[in-house]
Amino acid sequence: MKSFAFSHLAFRILCGALLMPALASAGWVRQTSGTDRGLISVHFPVDASTGYAVGDSGTILKTTDGGVNWGRQSSGTIEELWSVYFPQDAQTGYAAGGYWGQTVVLKTTSGGTIWVDVSPDTNQLIRSIHFPMDALTGYAVGGDGNCNLVAKTTDGGTSWLMSSPGATSDFFSVHFPVDPQTGYAVGSYGFIYKTNNGGATWDSLTSGTPNYLWSVHFPAGVLTGFVAGDAGTILYTSDGGGTWFSQTSGTTNHLRSIHFPHNTLTGYAVGDYNTVLKTMNGGANWVSQTSGTVNHLRSVHFPVDASAGYAVGDSGTILKKTDGGIGMEETPEVRGQRVEVRIAATPNPFTSFATVPSHEWDHFSLYDISGRKVGTYRGDRVGEGLAPGVYFLRPKDGRISPVRVVKVR
Repeated sequence: MKSFAFSHLAFRILCGALLMPALASAGWVRQTSGTDRGLISVHFPVDASTGYAVGDSGTILKTTDGGVNWGRQSSGTIEELWSVYFPQDAQTGYAAGGYWGQTVVLKTTSGGTIWVDVSPDTNQLIRSIHFPMDALTGYAVGGDGNCNLVAKTTDGGTSWLMSSPGATSDFFSVHFPVDPQTGYAVGSYGFIYKTNNGGATWDSLTSGTPNYLWSVHFPAGVLTGFVAGDAGTILYTSDGGGTWFSQTSGTTNHLRSIHFPHNTLTGYAVGDYNTVLKTMNGGANWVSQTSGTVNHLRSVHFPVDASAGYAVGDSGTILKKTDGGIGMEETPEVRGQRVEVRIAATPNPFTSFATVPSHEWDHFSLYDISGRKVGTYRGDRVGEGLAPGVYFLRPKDGRISPVRVVKVR
């Protein structure tokens, strides 16, 4: 991998030219899942080694070796599991789903050795679950085909507060980008809802589409986000949902999941009929990739950066993407007179400190979610001594995109 020292960046800029890196090969490789059950959601909490996939008939799979081997876990349910999420580490996490008239929320504190039922007292199907900062405060959304559900817990699933924001149909995806206060939920008939007060109230946003929206992701804060849905729909906002713009996906297949690993430039969307799309410029262009499967794909997740990620789908499909270190993450992009370089911190989230691979001797500033600078750190000990929370990492070179990092415990 070619690296760039921030203190010695030097690029030749061609006036009026746009230099973009060439697309690497898709690099999607089929993994042996050990099941023919449909898989609906995949999540790797900390790195690309340990992850979980859930799906039909209560299926929960776990890998600890980057997808080489997947082991079946006992979920205690035969209902469909639609969503899996581990907020801080690979030990404590949640899986959620159900069927019409049946609700399931499961929790583990042992890395999946034991899953216990912590379902809210409702009969509505849950499609998506998300815990923004820790394993205590989280949201589950869904519906029963006639009205939607938002369930919130502040005690790790022991109790749930349930509400319906007012839409007449289901929610399919929920995401709180920074903290438990500001979040987004999307669903059928183009519904997009936003809360700024931890779910006490939800405001309806104008999406501009009647299509079902299956996935929402805000990769680096509460302002810039993406939504994917039916008929190749991809929507983009840069003002916290005030305005949504349609992007050209190049497909009419239904898109089920969208994910940007750690900034707003490089992202992936997957969907029906083995659809895989990639953008390297914030969705200005989406390019189709060869997935290597004929099955529908339901979920995509890149745990750290765009160099390694996973997608899951029907008939036990698990795909892994590796670029072998060749990709866009540290490739310069020239837009007129502006140069951008992407960086990554690992591990992320972190407990003690994080490092910036290939830039351990460079200096970085950290800012809290209010924009206040909280310190300057060398790249081999980023965030050491900080209180737990969400921060944004930025090199002193202002041309380089910030990276969201999370300090836990």
